[in-house]
Amino acid sequence: MQNGIHNSDSLHFSKIPLYFVPGQPAHDIQKSDNQFCMKTTACFMRPYAALVIICIAMSAASLKTDAAEKRSPSEKAAGLDNFQTFVEDSLDNGRTDIMERLLNLPNIEVGKGVTFRPKNNSYEMTLRFRMQNMIGLSFSRNMNLTSTDAQIKRLRLRFDGYIFSPKIVYSIQLGFSSYDTEPVPNGEGGVNMNLIRDAIVYYVPSPKWNIGFGQTKIKANRARVNSSSALQFVDRSIVNSEFGGDRDFGFFAEYNYGDFDSFALAAKASVTLGEGRNFNTSDVDGFAYTGRLELYPFGRFHANGELLEGDVYGEQQVKMMLAGAYTFNNNAKRTQGMKGGLFTGDTKNIGSYYADFILKYKGFAFVTDYMGRHTPQPVIDESGEFVYTGNGLNIQTSYLFDGKWEVALRNSTMFPDAEARPFVGYRTWNQSTIGVTRYLIGHSLKFQLDLSYNHRSEVTVNPDYDRWMLRFQVELGL
Repeated sequence: MQNGIHNSDSLHFSKIPLYFVPGQPAHDIQKSDNQFCMKTTACFMRPYAALVIICIAMSAASLKTDAAEKRSPSEKAAGLDNFQTFVEDSLDNGRTDIMERLLNLPNIEVGKGVTFRPKNNSYEMTLRFRMQNMIGLSFSRNMNLTSTDAQIKRLRLRFDGYIFSPKIVYSIQLGFSSYDTEPVPNGEGGVNMNLIRDAIVYYVPSPKWNIGFGQTKIKANRARVNSSSALQFVDRSIVNSEFGGDRDFGFFAEYNYGDFDSFALAAKASVTLGEGRNFNTSDVDGFAYTGRLELYPFGRFHANGELLEGDVYGEQQVKMMLAGAYTFNNNAKRTQGMKGGLFTGDTKNIGSYYADFILKYKGFAFVTDYMGRHTPQPVIDESGEFVYTGNGLNIQTSYLFDGKWEVALRNSTMFPDAEARPFVGYRTWNQSTIGVTRYLIGHSLKFQLDLSYNHRSEVTVNPDYDRWMLRFQVELGL
């Protein structure tokens, strides 16, 4: 929701008894700077409201100048007293109807959305949107242009808030681009619409733990849980694309312990359908079971730092996260577990494992992701149907200059198992990327440029694969 909760995917609430972000303990958000705007909105609006009232009153007075000139001195004095009383009442702690209306206008701030909350606090809704406009050029070994991508990569609309009680939290996210709405096979000879990304309700009895029911991201690996709006590069790594988790429908639970200045941890688990988002109906028995443990030896990151790439916040003390996760997908129907094509034959038991490391300090960030997949008999038949078993390693580092310019390096390598190599067509695949980001309003408004080089060893399929890739992207979110 982020979580991220930058413009991240995390939920954002304010001025409520309990403040909750899935994947982050309540006290973390309460201490973050994101609360400052909402808590001080009323204070800042009072002088502006008074100015509006004074301007209205002065305009009305100017329209009645002729009539006023005909009044006696005592009538003029009485009129001035009435005007002063009107202004004083308007400034008196917002007790007039006009002031109350002004103070209850939606809060609007780039990166934090538009928040609506009635006077009785019976519900809250934060509306946000974001888009990614991207152009990409691919080149062969001889630097010949082989393809051009020009597209709206992502276009999202999100609703977060609570209803009836701050303990009942909801998160809805819709995707509208062609990338977002790629049809999903439903196992019945057709496809399902893929518009819905998140639709989940949480029960939050205390700041330490919560349970959720619906569709959202599986809390498996860091790279996937990070919002695509909070990346240092135009897109995630090739390792995450193959081995990373995805969204699914089911039950979710989280437990959080600790704060900023001392040891902290988070335990997350889920039981889901196992076929991925919007699959809807499965005709086989078996579910996907996921567990994840996160350790923070020096306390939690500020401003949802574990959910954002790079050290945009600028941690003044060393912050670190060590995490591990495992997913067992019993009787999976798709080649990548929760994504990929459908098996034409029997289902498979697929296991996926993940390990993450994050380090941030004063603008410097270092991240390592290790993940992989295993299953008995990965090769289904000689026709080419197989499960990509093996593992991958992703390493990236960055430094933020003056809170505006960031330079980042990433190296990602895929290591397919021996059974999968004849089908993927290489022994190893390495992609090295350098990226430059100009932040205007954090991850909510930024310009990104990255350049990647691909190298595959012992290539047996498609030896003329693209070597170079240049991409430019604009990220904008409210």
